Amino acid sequence: MVLNGPNLNLLGLREPQIYGSVTLEQIDRDLVEEGNRLQVQVSCLQSNHEGVLVDAIHQAREQSQGILINAGAYTHTSVAIRDALAGVKLPTVEVHLSNIYQREAFRHHSYIAPIAIGQISGFGVESYRLGLQALVHHLRNQK
Repeated sequence: MVLNGPNLNLLGLREPQIYGSVTLEQIDRDLVEEGNRLQVQVSCLQSNHEGVLVDAIHQAREQSQGILINAGAYTHTSVAIRDALAGVKLPTVEVHLSNIYQREAFRHHSYIAPIAIGQISGFGVESYRLGLQALVHHLRNQK
């Protein structure tokens, strides 16, 4: 499962000097295509609402083997998303388009990173593909 948080629906329009010009729809299509190449099913969801993301994480417990998440601003603020991820105990990879550690100080802290198996940031849209590959690699090596 691929989860995207607030404002990521504006990719391609929002601050292209930071986030690039690729839309979230294109990222989702590329991830589904990469999933096919890796022989895994990829489902994508974006929401600007914290509760919707928490509900999706809970549902993932029954429907998914792992989570790839760009929680957007919720990365730095949401204990609820962190607790949901910890609660379902699914391997999680955190991704960000920009390098959050080269940006404003408030973006340097992630509530998700301590419970994720890894974090990839700063590679633009490539962060998503790398994150999916890392998650699939981790899942295959667990078996």
